[in-house]
Amino acid sequence: MAHVIAEPCIGTKDASCVDVCPVDCIHPVKKATDHADAQQLYIDPDTCIDCGLCVDECPVQAIFPADDLPQEWKKYIQINLDHFKK
Repeated sequence: MAHVIAEPCIGTKDASCVDVCPVDCIHPVKKATDHADAQQLYIDPDTCIDCGLCVDECPVQAIFPADDLPQEWKKYIQINLDHFKK
């Protein structure tokens, strides 16, 4: 997995990151039926190209390269993966 969205996104779901992603790997988008119910946004690890554009765009600093994810948020690697296993 290239990038992971962590705890600061919960309840925020700003979606600025969605707008800059060149491969549309961040979900759910605002127009999606499941956006309102989602706690946070998620990055599809199979689609992400590790460009990092989302990192700078996130207003709450919730996006990290998986290797740089703070220890207390390591569980979000699996949370992001699980979102796309549905």
